[in-house]
Amino acid sequence: MVIEQQITGAIITGIKELYGAEILADQVQLQKTKKEFKGHLTLVVFPFLRMSKKSPEQTAQEIGEYLVKNESAVEEFNVIKGFLNLTIACSCWIDLLNSINEQPTYGIIPVTEKSPLVMIEYSSPNTNKPLHLGHVRNNLLGFSLSEIMKANGNKVVKTNIVNDRGIHICKSMLAWQKWGNGVTPESTGKKGDHLIGDFYVLFSNKLKEETTALEAQGLTKEEAEAQSQLMAEAREMLRKWEAGDKEVRALWEMMNNWVYAGFDETYKMMGVNFDKIYYESQTYLEGKSKVLEGLDKGIFYRREDGSVWADLTQEGLDEKLLLRADGTSVYMTQDIGTAKLRFDDYPINKMIYVVGNEQNYHFQVLSILLDKLGFKFGKGLVHFSYGMVELPEGKMKSREGTVVDADDLMEEMINTAREISKELGKLDEMTPEEAEDIARIVGLGSLKYFILKVDPRKNMTFNPKESIDFNGNTGPFIQYTYARIRSVLRKAAEQGLVLPTQLPTTSTISEKEENLIQMIADFSAVVKEAGKLYSPACIANYIYDLVKEYNQFYHDFSILREENAELKNFRLVLSANIANIIKTGMALLGIEVPERM
Repeated sequence: MVIEQQITGAIITGIKELYGAEILADQVQLQKTKKEFKGHLTLVVFPFLRMSKKSPEQTAQEIGEYLVKNESAVEEFNVIKGFLNLTIACSCWIDLLNSINEQPTYGIIPVTEKSPLVMIEYSSPNTNKPLHLGHVRNNLLGFSLSEIMKANGNKVVKTNIVNDRGIHICKSMLAWQKWGNGVTPESTGKKGDHLIGDFYVLFSNKLKEETTALEAQGLTKEEAEAQSQLMAEAREMLRKWEAGDKEVRALWEMMNNWVYAGFDETYKMMGVNFDKIYYESQTYLEGKSKVLEGLDKGIFYRREDGSVWADLTQEGLDEKLLLRADGTSVYMTQDIGTAKLRFDDYPINKMIYVVGNEQNYHFQVLSILLDKLGFKFGKGLVHFSYGMVELPEGKMKSREGTVVDADDLMEEMINTAREISKELGKLDEMTPEEAEDIARIVGLGSLKYFILKVDPRKNMTFNPKESIDFNGNTGPFIQYTYARIRSVLRKAAEQGLVLPTQLPTTSTISEKEENLIQMIADFSAVVKEAGKLYSPACIANYIYDLVKEYNQFYHDFSILREENAELKNFRLVLSANIANIIKTGMALLGIEVPERM
């Protein structure tokens, strides 16, 4: 914040004049004054005691007196133990608001040709099932993180790796071949990803029937699965796929295309997108060749059964399978190939993987393997590890078909938003099209905000009912506040009021208004912090605090009915800038805000 920099400079000069000591800016600890004390900024004076050779209280008193006398930004001060609380002059706050008002993209660092390139991988779906609630958290975090990294002045490439091959895909294919009777998305009226997901569940159910019968004959669960005819057929299909069997490949292509069409609809509704999509069917061979190259160089070793392994015991880890005995690859092999292709395609400065915390070990191993294979970027990979998301009822399981489908969830959120908005009379006087758009914006905003306000590293429970509430720390509360400010600004325009570009610094404003200016000035630091911590929650909770503070101001102060024209203009400019910060901040979360509500 500009005021902090100004006061920091004055403190550095003051320490030299008072105590003859040279200090650096990072030795000046200025923080927001706690609400229970008078002041805006608090200086911690303990680091200066060895220079002053006086008590904390006396040192604070001397620095405070110096600042009031020599720095126009400091109006008054008070001392609480070793803390110097500074009250900033009213004119400084208005100057600061004028400065923010001149910057429509305040807090956002522009991207230039020289900006570093950050690649962010998120989504990573399998083509054997539709996207579910877990994918929703992944996609929302990935998209928001991309926007936040861009706002911090980075070029960003949003990428997706589609798991479009492997044994799980063959399970859906085999089930369709055996029991599908030639059904298609068109013949069933079902989205392609949902149709394929049904066959994945069907395979699992049929497998369970088969293994249960084998277990009844005295076999263990593992023995039953090893002797399963269905699993043998699925493995055979995978071998044929890797061998390029035309019939298997044609079936695979047809079914995957059904899934992609379904995914595209889901991504569009969710409001997320990608700059580049990679497919494991195109990257696994690159991975295999790198593994075989590592084998030749003695980095990896082959076991008697023909499988290829990495021995990571020297790194304090275990041994990792890279190629199965039958020559087929595993996820790790594919990730090695994908990483190679990406760094061939782009001059990446940082690679961030948005993947759940159950894969922490996987990425620890991937980083070491890439480094061993000689890739410079190996050690620098970032695994943005996030916690699981559950419903109040508990965990979800794809094989049992108990997952919360992403499409169903979004539809339910929009329907609920529509119903609540109708009950509250918020859709009155709107056209059906407008009302439907508001229901979409509020429903999806509720979902996104509820998920993104939580620290990404924590497990969370998503409660649909709690998320759509027009009060409290929710998306609709923030969206409604934005719409309320826009309504005030429209009414001002209807009254013929034109907002000034510069406010006079002679106005006397309240402490509440000063706090609001201080809060919007903090937006720039919050965006930086969110980028540093990889945490959209920083932005979400900052916006909520800002909106809560603004609503108290709106309740306690007149805006359009204010008789003093200078003060009315000030409050309108303040409101307009708060609306701009809300809109900018919510956009970093991938959330729209409505002009009317």
